[in-house]
Amino acid sequence: MLRPYRQKLSLEDAAHLLRRAAFGGTPAQIRALEGLAPEAAVETLMNYSLEGMKENPFNPADALKNNQEVRATQLRWLFEMFHSPAPLRERLAFFWHGHFPIGTDKVRAPEALAQYLRTLRTHALDKFETLTLETVKTPAMLRYLDNDLNKKGKPNENLGRELFELFTLGIGHYSENDVKESARSLTGWTFAGAEKRKDQIIREFVFSQKEHDDGSKTVLGQTGKWGGADIVRIASAHSATPRFIGKKIWQAFVAPDPKPEELEDLATVWDGSSGDLRQIMTRLLSSDTFYRRKGMVIRSPLEHAISSARALGLPVQDEKFYQSTLNNLVGLGQVPLSPPDVSGWEGGRSWISDGSLLTRMQMSAALTLGKGATVGKSNLKDLSLALLGSEDTPHKAVLEGLSAPQQAYLMMISPEYGLI
Repeated sequence: MLRPYRQKLSLEDAAHLLRRAAFGGTPAQIRALEGLAPEAAVETLMNYSLEGMKENPFNPADALKNNQEVRATQLRWLFEMFHSPAPLRERLAFFWHGHFPIGTDKVRAPEALAQYLRTLRTHALDKFETLTLETVKTPAMLRYLDNDLNKKGKPNENLGRELFELFTLGIGHYSENDVKESARSLTGWTFAGAEKRKDQIIREFVFSQKEHDDGSKTVLGQTGKWGGADIVRIASAHSATPRFIGKKIWQAFVAPDPKPEELEDLATVWDGSSGDLRQIMTRLLSSDTFYRRKGMVIRSPLEHAISSARALGLPVQDEKFYQSTLNNLVGLGQVPLSPPDVSGWEGGRSWISDGSLLTRMQMSAALTLGKGATVGKSNLKDLSLALLGSEDTPHKAVLEGLSAPQQAYLMMISPEYGLI
């Protein structure tokens, strides 16, 4: 059983919750959660608006004339991650982007990318079936996995295969015939403008009845005249799905090595809520196990960049700062909307290398020691709380006597900072 955490949140607990679920927080944001019941603290993070920031300076539509619309879209998302008052919204959107990835190597239309991101944000805490259905139906996903080429009599299996292998069941729980029948079921799912396959005219989802194979299909042991929504429903309800998706959620938010019994506990919550992600995430983030697994998840490059800035309370910067951050993420191999392939990012220990360490040090130096640094007169306890998750730093003897920017920099390049 996924037992609830019975204590009120300590400072360390509050810092842990924000570091895992919200890209970190300032000392003031951490202290605002201290003393709350775990579920109440989670609810404060989940009670967010879907509205983006009006002061976001990056407009992909303005960048079309310079063929910079993709970069502008990526920068616009980075700005939201850095400064949005809804950090859990952006954390979840990026998690689900890694699970349902699309790439700008094939999808460049600004509106298609924006619609895809709106879908992830809107349904990140919805039923998993709803999130999957709405994401798969986005023109960005249909284009990325070539479903606009999937037509009656000439099926394309890309979306049907990835729906099972990566999005719901995982390898080993379906047959090749299931993939073929799934592809037939998904015929006719396309988007306006698909006939010309030009990125700039990708518009809304379209169901083409004339291109749909309406014959009988047998998928995962169920027979009927299935369409795309039926396949998503059948796959989402399969017994393998809660365990496959649950493992990915666990590895991202709790620890990289879930025990089989822990995944069964999470699957029980999943089944009891019919895959309600809000209920699942609330139970997980307010569980005893969650608070006992501090410092076990390796920070990704993007998490390093965003959480460092949020912990230091970085105000809005000039556009060069975000451009530089995006360039660094290119070098580190984790660029929003540009995953390496359809499986997303491997994560974990793959982020650790000598080359990546040097870039992280440079990013940390820019935030703490550079011209735009805002560390100011922060005290050691506050810096340690925001950056390392506790007021009591193990490096106190080394850090005392240094300036606040120097203290922050040394904390951010320490081994402890690489783990959340």
